[in-house]
Amino acid sequence: MDITSLLLATGLSLLFLVVVFRPLELAFPAKPNQRLFRPRWLLDLSFLLGQYLLWNGLLFLCLGYFSRSLTGVVPREFTSAVAAQPLWLQILEVILLSDFCVYWGHRLQHRVGFLWRFHSVHHSAEHLDWLAAHREHPLDTVYTVTLINLPAFVLGFPLETLAGFIAFRGVWAIYIHSNVRLPLGPLHAILGAPELHHWHHAKDRDAGNYGNVCPLMDLLFGTYRCPDHEPESFGLNTPTPTTWLGYMVQPLLPRLRHHAADRSGEQPEAELQSERSATLTGGVDEPVDYRVRADTRPKQSAAT
Repeated sequence: MDITSLLLATGLSLLFLVVVFRPLELAFPAKPNQRLFRPRWLLDLSFLLGQYLLWNGLLFLCLGYFSRSLTGVVPREFTSAVAAQPLWLQILEVILLSDFCVYWGHRLQHRVGFLWRFHSVHHSAEHLDWLAAHREHPLDTVYTVTLINLPAFVLGFPLETLAGFIAFRGVWAIYIHSNVRLPLGPLHAILGAPELHHWHHAKDRDAGNYGNVCPLMDLLFGTYRCPDHEPESFGLNTPTPTTWLGYMVQPLLPRLRHHAADRSGEQPEAELQSERSATLTGGVDEPVDYRVRADTRPKQSAAT
């Protein structure tokens, strides 16, 4: 695709998203006072343009490489049987398989510090809408999209089935980030509505709702959360970069960690250096282990 076609496709995609999601946000707003041109909308537009103009090509190259490398891992008899199934059954199986993979992969992103470095870029958004859905580091996108699609490729699901599903899931991912709250009633049990994913973006890193299309995995594994109101705020508890380039570079930088408690009351040099780095590049909120070691608990005096 030449640059002219790429720019035209990006412009049409942006127009499509505005036409579809902006009326929904006006008719069923989750936060009625949120404006279209809210704080940092230009930053999120930069993420959208970067995704469409730069990173999608990298993403498809990675998927193609992995699918070619894993060709033949599953016996041909099995893949032929998968492809011969009725279309409705293939769609159902792809949804369940991809949701299972993305659920556990997503939980790992919140638990493993290295994965969280990149995934925290997505969670840094302080205002959720259809545009904020595009705030992702490209390496985080490669990780997620590979988890969603590669198992189905390897198991032999036809490309026609997967292509339609990929397109649907892409639009659905934007929908669940939109500033929308629809009265779905009991359908909450089978559809991953925006109010569920909004709670996933609350500042509590263990807020739950790791599923995407369907909350079934959250229901099965005890991470389903659906309060009847919106979270008070979104984002991280630490400083973040202010530019697109800062978000691209910051997760790649080495980080100093503070491992031992300083009982003297002075701030350790490693911690000071880490704070200086966060000031320059914008910190990333690491998952925190709140368990207190026995040898670091403060001793109580006899008077208390």
